[in-house]
Amino acid sequence: MPVADPKDRLIVALDVPDADAARALVRQLGDAASFYKIGMELSMAGGFFELLDWLKAERKKVFVDLKFFDIPETVARAVGNLAARGADFCTIHGNQSMMEAAAKAKGSHLKVLAVTALTSLDRGDLDDLGFQCDVADLVLSRARRSLASGCDGVISSGMEVERLRREAPRELICVTPGIRPVENRVVADQKRVMTPGDAIRAGADHLVIGRPIRDAADPRAMTLAVHDEIAAALRA
Repeated sequence: MPVADPKDRLIVALDVPDADAARALVRQLGDAASFYKIGMELSMAGGFFELLDWLKAERKKVFVDLKFFDIPETVARAVGNLAARGADFCTIHGNQSMMEAAAKAKGSHLKVLAVTALTSLDRGDLDDLGFQCDVADLVLSRARRSLASGCDGVISSGMEVERLRREAPRELICVTPGIRPVENRVVADQKRVMTPGDAIRAGADHLVIGRPIRDAADPRAMTLAVHDEIAAALRA
């Protein structure tokens, strides 16, 4: 699915302790960023939905990453409530019936994305969890089930995006976390990582970047540098 505004390809993860810190980072980035992710850390800090409403009032796009996983009716109600607040993306981490319930409740604007395999997991971790299959096979299976359920796309490591683009329908939205700019290659708890340019060339629609921007000496300059790398990859 083509992205209308190239700037929207970068989703800045607001991996900060509270809503005040999130607003401060958004103000610091200014017009350098148009799309933000708010997730589990902020949801436990207070003021989560007020932050969502503030971001929308600031004309930002919002990706709510809470990885819904519950009985289908509960998932549907949660997704429906989120859609009413104007969120743009959300994540689900469930089975077929959960994904179908989310898809029916999402409305015309909210995009529901299925989590495939977290970028903090490797082959050994999947063995521990009981997944006796190749990581790429698992990601492709989840992608196909997501679209069959009426969802809009997946969260996928850049390492699996190229195969998704070859074997899954093009309308699949691919959002790729675990992105580390070349000048900021500390991976911490991420195990399957890729640079912004490599992920775009592989076929990612959106890149999620948090700590490399948050912890940069100049977060705005880092954000603009990522945009330049994305633009170069698109031209190539």
